[in-house]
Amino acid sequence: MDCIFCKIIDGQVPSNKVYEDDKVMAFHDIQPQSAVHVLIIPKKHIPSVNDVQDGDWELFADIHSAAVHIAKELGIAQSGYRLINNCGKDSGQAVFHIHYHLMGGEQLGPLNIK
Repeated sequence: MDCIFCKIIDGQVPSNKVYEDDKVMAFHDIQPQSAVHVLIIPKKHIPSVNDVQDGDWELFADIHSAAVHIAKELGIAQSGYRLINNCGKDSGQAVFHIHYHLMGGEQLGPLNIK
């Protein structure tokens, strides 16, 4: 498998890790779009939300729990943050391993929703 996030999980590719437990890992995005921009991923390779199997749904609770922990640790929980998941090519998903963008640390602009 040629998944960059799986390689980060396996330690083949370095990352600036901010959180890790047995199911979830989080690291700073290498192309941040805000003052704080962290990617939160499950350690299990699942390409997108459309590929989640019945036994995988608890990973979303783990990801959201990690997001709250990370936001508190990075000092953005009180001021606010955005948690985004893109699903599929038209959404802008570039790496096909489920991931959430945790963004904050500054006033974020509106989402460009038509």
